[in-house]
Amino acid sequence: MKAIVQTSYGHPERVLQLQEVQTPLPKANEVQINIKATTINDYDWAVATGKPYLYRLMFGLFKPKKSIPGMELAGVVSKVGEQVKDLKIGDRVFGDISEHNFGSFAEYICLSPDAIRKMPINMDFGQASALPHASLLALQAFDKVNLKERQKVLINGGGGGVGTLGLQLAKLKNCEVTGVDSSDKLEAMLQLGFDHVLDYQKENFTKTGSRYDVILDCKTHQSAFAYRRALNPNGKYISIGGKLGRLVHLLILGGVLSKLGPKKYQILALKANLGLERIAELYVQNKLKPTIDGPYSLVDIPRLVQYFGEGKHKGKIVIDLV
Repeated sequence: MKAIVQTSYGHPERVLQLQEVQTPLPKANEVQINIKATTINDYDWAVATGKPYLYRLMFGLFKPKKSIPGMELAGVVSKVGEQVKDLKIGDRVFGDISEHNFGSFAEYICLSPDAIRKMPINMDFGQASALPHASLLALQAFDKVNLKERQKVLINGGGGGVGTLGLQLAKLKNCEVTGVDSSDKLEAMLQLGFDHVLDYQKENFTKTGSRYDVILDCKTHQSAFAYRRALNPNGKYISIGGKLGRLVHLLILGGVLSKLGPKKYQILALKANLGLERIAELYVQNKLKPTIDGPYSLVDIPRLVQYFGEGKHKGKIVIDLV
């Protein structure tokens, strides 16, 4: 089969290579999936570059433990292990596989059935691959802060996968939503439904004087004191990712500030696929639709991982393997 293989750390276009490798066969408790679509996420950028270096304690000190990256997929069950009862050949499935395995940058993968869910009938593979990780980051974050009707919400990184899906989830509660991103994404964000947009290169949202009930931060890079300025008296800040140093700062100082006053600061620890059935239901009801950058081909992945790392993507970058 064809797969993107990585054996060292460095620039994505140098260390990620399209190769022919052995097609995996499922164990008794696994299924083999013919992958039809995959996506690019923060993990793929981090594992390609090996940065921050602290992450290598998880990925592998000198080279990646997993030679094939990728953590999100949609596809068709092509073989079934003898102990598997709930899935059969031909089932269309999707999911965030990060808690079980990696390796979605390939034509086939073998996984525990627990790593995936069945796709709705009317969902195509590209859309299915774009939903599990980003939509659940937004959904679980909003659940954690108990998002309420008509609150004022700011999404930092509003033009990416989490931001574009988070907007739609917030709008289901009639919230007023401000999105922060680079200037080249702002017009598309307004068309998607953001009430207000800010160019982070020109304005620091913590210094505009505006206050928000909820801040969903996809790009944590400031101090907890800065975010404190942008929150209403009972406001809640939640991060789903950002610079490692700032996340550690937020974990410590934000925890202290949360105990000293009504404003709350949290970092989401994503639980893969938890709530994916809710997301699928919203999709079937035409209440949620991913914004797709692409689709592209498997051979494009090295370039696209770099493109993702530069923050140029709009919505989710989707790779079509059909």
